Parts: sequence; structure tokens; C-alpha cells
Amino acid sequence: MGKLTGGDPSLLRKINSSVVLRALRDAGDAPTLSDLVSATGLSRPTIEGVLEGLAASGLVVEAAADPEARRVGRPARRFRFRSESGHTLGIGIGAHRVQVVLADLAGRRLSSAGAPVAERATAETRLGAVDAVVTEVLASAAVDRRSLRAAGVGTPGVVGGEGTVALCTALPGWTGLPLGDRLREALGCTVLLENDANAAVLGEHWAGAAAGCGDVVMVLAGLSPGAGSLIGGRLHRGHRGAAGEIGALHLLGRELTPEHLLATDGEPLLPLDEAAVSRVFAQARAGERGASGAVDRFSRRVLHDVTALVLALDPELVVIGGWAAGLEEVLATLRRELPQYCLWTPRVELSALGEDAVATGALRLALDRVEDDLFRVGAPD
Repeated sequence: MGKLTGGDPSLLRKINSSVVLRALRDAGDAPTLSDLVSATGLSRPTIEGVLEGLAASGLVVEAAADPEARRVGRPARRFRFRSESGHTLGIGIGAHRVQVVLADLAGRRLSSAGAPVAERATAETRLGAVDAVVTEVLASAAVDRRSLRAAGVGTPGVVGGEGTVALCTALPGWTGLPLGDRLREALGCTVLLENDANAAVLGEHWAGAAAGCGDVVMVLAGLSPGAGSLIGGRLHRGHRGAAGEIGALHLLGRELTPEHLLATDGEPLLPLDEAAVSRVFAQARAGERGASGAVDRFSRRVLHDVTALVLALDPELVVIGGWAAGLEEVLATLRRELPQYCLWTPRVELSALGEDAVATGALRLALDRVEDDLFRVGAPD
């Protein structure tokens, strides 16, 4: 795959190449030279020269004429962006599941798959599951691993700038893991690592409930919740990448630890025990008194966490997602109670992407990197 920054004789040519390539990428169909002149404002000879270079790099190809079209005289030449010249991955790594989505350079999804992983699986086992699912999605789309240009990865924990998981209490053996290096070696491409809640809010902003919203908080609700936030459309990570780690708020002196929030018989629930959590919410919906009280405690804890985020960030929208069952009950509590605590109450919506939110946001990270490479205009040589 060619880039626009290396070896071109002039900055102007690089700018023109970027403009034409973007126009081709954004075009619904294969545009004609006249279409490109109208879209870019460049002259026809300039566009012809640029297309020649882009075709040599493998990014553009002349489209075949439509044999069914009626025409008089020579048909207009058409060109298209070769979105199949490279591919991107979005990978979501969770306590119980690995999710992978494959897309071409235009962001068109080609395949997706997931696989369960045991909660207490070792780091090596979890990484093996990632590789197996990646292999599956590549095979199902008949895509060669060597065509991968970038992979985004969403993972629990605080992600360091060097691609290491600085801290993670959810996954065994994850703290200190050089996850970026391990996956770069396995995938053979650029790997971008991000906290799972941060990836999820990017996914919802791109293709979910937060589309069109610049100031958004997304909470992955659970017994150990996390949050990702966009401020002015930009991801807010914090000074050390720990923004949104609201699972630690119970340390401020609250009466119940996360393990006891949904306990109905005095026995603590493990924060990652999805099946036990689901049973409590099901019992509450059936009218069981102890379970109803537990669900109310859990919902109010989420309310307190969201209130802290809303007062600090004043978002337009709060999106609730994550693995926790019973999110409808949490949503109802938030919509009912937030106005009592907030100066201005944001909209509150459930995630539109569900368990795909993290992988979708991770895919957006990969696409952003590829687009930056494709459309970057460097200094004159």
C-alpha cells in the first residue's frame, strides 16, 4: 500500500494526491474524471497525473466500463479507490469474550466473530483466543494476514502510552503485559491499544447511540464499572490514561464493596460473574424481594457514579452499556433520579452496539490510523 509522504517531488503534488484520493474514497460510485474535477477543483491534467501515481501505488484502479450502459462515442473513464488493497481489525478483549471485526480501508465490514474465554484464563490463553478468532475472520473473508494495515484493540485496564497494560485487576496476568508488542508480532501490522470503555465510546460515537454528539460519557456498567468520555469530540484519557476508572469510587467510604452490591443472601458476588448477576436481575423482575433490593442498590451505585461524571464533564449524552444484565432498570433509575443531582440533565440512552461496542471502537481507531497514513501531507523533499 502506498503512502503520500515518501519520495514525491513536491508538497503540492502530495496535497493534490491527498485531495484526489479522499474524493475517490468518499465517492459512492466510481467517479469520472469530470466528477473528480468538480469535486476537487483541480484541473483535468493535474488529476490525470495524480491518478497515474496513485494507480502505481496500488491505491487506485480504473473501473471497467458498464457493458449495459448505452453510450455514443468513447465512454468516460472511471476510477475507484481500491479499498481491498489493505484491511483493518477491531479487537475487543474482555473477561469472558474476545470479539474481532474485519474491515477494508473504506471501513466496510467484511467479517466478524467472537469466542468465549474463561474468566480466570491466563494471559497466554487469552492471547491464543485472540489469534484464533483473528484467523477465523480472515479465513471467512478470504483475506491474507499480510494485507493487515492496522489493528485497534480495546482492553480492560489502564493502558500506558508505550502499549503496555499499566494496571488491570479484571484479567489475570494482564498488569504489565506488553500487549501492543505481543499483538504487533502476531499480526504483523500497526497495533493501537486503548482502554475498553474508551474504545466503546468511540464505537458509539461512530456507529451507535452517540452519533453526532461531541460531549459524551459512556459507562460500561458492572460491579466494577468503567467510563469513557468524549469532550468536544475528542477522547479524554487523562494525564496517565486512567480517566474514567470509576470502579474505584467505592473506596471513598461507601458502605458496600462492589461484591456485596448484588448479594441477596450475604454471600458476595464476584465482580465478573455474569451468570450470577443475571440471576439476581431475573429474580428481581419476578418480584423476589431480596433481589429487588439488591438491584436497587446496584442501580443507585451506578447513579452516584454517573452523577460524578456528569457534574465534572457536563456531557450532552450518557450512554449505558457493558456486560451487566438488567440495564433497563439502571436506565430507568438514571432518567428518574439524575435531575435531582445535576444542574443540567443530559440525555441517557442504552448502547446501540451492545457487546460489539468495544470492537467497533477499536476498529475506528485502526481506520483513523490508516486514514492518517493515507492522507498525511508531509514536508517538501
